[in-house]
Amino acid sequence: MSGFALSRRSLIGAGIGGATLASLGGLPAAARESRLRMFWWGAKERAERTDKVNKLYASGHPDVTIAGESLGWTDYWARLATQTAGRNAADVLQMDYRYIFEYARRGALLPLDAYVPKTLNLTDFSPAAVDSGKVDGKIYGVSLGLNSTAMVYDKGLIQSLGLKEPVWNMTWSEIGDLAAEVTKAAKRDGYTGMEDGGGNEPLLEVWLAQRGKSLYTSEGKVGYDDKDMTEWLAFWSDQRKRGACATPDTQALDRGEIDSNLLSLGKIAMTFAHSNQLVGFQAINKSKLGLSTFPDGGQGAKPGQYLKPAMMWSVSAQSKQAEAAVQLVSYFVADTEAAKLLGVERGVPASSAMRNVVTPTLDDLGRAMVDYISLISDKVGPLPPPPPRGAGEIQSVLRRVNEQVGFGRLTPADGAKQFVAEASAVLARG
Repeated sequence: MSGFALSRRSLIGAGIGGATLASLGGLPAAARESRLRMFWWGAKERAERTDKVNKLYASGHPDVTIAGESLGWTDYWARLATQTAGRNAADVLQMDYRYIFEYARRGALLPLDAYVPKTLNLTDFSPAAVDSGKVDGKIYGVSLGLNSTAMVYDKGLIQSLGLKEPVWNMTWSEIGDLAAEVTKAAKRDGYTGMEDGGGNEPLLEVWLAQRGKSLYTSEGKVGYDDKDMTEWLAFWSDQRKRGACATPDTQALDRGEIDSNLLSLGKIAMTFAHSNQLVGFQAINKSKLGLSTFPDGGQGAKPGQYLKPAMMWSVSAQSKQAEAAVQLVSYFVADTEAAKLLGVERGVPASSAMRNVVTPTLDDLGRAMVDYISLISDKVGPLPPPPPRGAGEIQSVLRRVNEQVGFGRLTPADGAKQFVAEASAVLARG
């Protein structure tokens, strides 16, 4: 967890805004300060960039105090659910495509249409970028960038071992072979070529899409059957047996965030993540990292990956400072200085104007992310139906079932049957 607060004390301590704050002494407290809370998931790199933008905003808006907090992915959604239920949610919330429909339809998010364009500047967003934040025709989220799923790999290590780096058209079996070669050549205790991806839902989604299936149908049902899941769990069971992927006890160290990812812990060479996470991964990995696609489905397969809003800013429907919160959101997505500070850590900017501002400032990592989006843009399928209510719980079920198969408590076939049954039951509850 990382947290910070941009208060009067911290602003003065940072050497900004002291005189301005003093000049406001004669104003009523309510007139001189809007207290905003901001909440997001992500690693240290994201927290630092967000902190810098908030400080810059506060330096020009002495009437605004911003308190920021961040958690890892899994803990974030548990905390947000609790805060929303307790009517204590932050004013500005980082939102994901898989959850925005659920939160918007529960009345937890503020519709933003009335604030466009006067308060919320989306002038340089494409219609598709704007639509990615809509639920039932209304804007509930503003895209912070475009990204896609991606393999992040230890480029330095794989090159040093004299092995072929992953490329976009390597199949699942070829990636497995490469991972097994890395395990053998690295000769490190407890080290394997890749993570155990059996419990990785975005990876499963791509695998299903390549077969013409989906995680969820447009009616909110599961889009696969026992046979599909048996083959999925069996693939990863085979990778464990040949030493290509992490053992169950090692995989359990991954808590769903960059800091605890097995690549960051020095346990694997290849992990399955999202393209915008390259910056965060590289910040805490000494070896040079690279980006490639998820494994290819092979001849005759359909596209598995898709372009999506990396994440969005939303405003809580409970916010008592809605106008100020929307102004802050607009600053993050439409201010040139904010864009330079954010770079592409949250994805390639959705605003064409901000992309033009950011691109010349990018380092090799940033350009790699932009190049990656360019590489896959003609290889992707359509954005899938939004995950239905309960999808977050199903993600946890997938991890648990895959772990049980890994420890030998379930066969792939039994694990598949249990997973499909549990997932269907979750969705039936609505």
